Amino acid sequence: MKIKEVIVVEGRDDTAAIKRAVNADTIETGGSAINQKTIEKIRLAQTKRGVIIFTDPDYQGERIRKIISKAVPGCKHAFITQADGTKKDDIGVENASVETIIRALQDVRTEMAESAGEITADDMLAYRLTSGADSKERRIKLGESLGIGYANAKQMLSRLNAFQISREEFLKAMEAIEREEEKSR
Repeated sequence: MKIKEVIVVEGRDDTAAIKRAVNADTIETGGSAINQKTIEKIRLAQTKRGVIIFTDPDYQGERIRKIISKAVPGCKHAFITQADGTKKDDIGVENASVETIIRALQDVRTEMAESAGEITADDMLAYRLTSGADSKERRIKLGESLGIGYANAKQMLSRLNAFQISREEFLKAMEAIEREEEKSR
């Protein structure tokens, strides 16, 4: 499988994992200390071929994702779950299976600049994605279902709208989560 876009990863081990799964070029951020030179390389790649941000499913990975998204608008995003990226006590793209990486790259989402979306804070509250004992678990399930990763309540609402998740897609995912919860009771 050949990927046209340049994939932004955190380090060499991530590049190796990507290359085991697909034929693609990468830019490595060198970890969380992303510098201006790297941002410029990413900007150039975005104008020439497009960029897919594929960082680790942890705090530092999300931090890097936000820095790049702010500096280089219109990037695509690939996500894996923490479970899919964990080996022993290490979390990262480098730990994901070939199948997981391919699936994440097939399910990329394009972030749109601050667009008013269809999902509201009231929806978040109504579907117990905020201010509830099980809200974190529900956001994890929603992020996995929609392929947009985990986020806190405020970030999840922003991500749902930035990735232009339709109301229909949101409701379908929430119905599936509620059916699954009903089965496990």
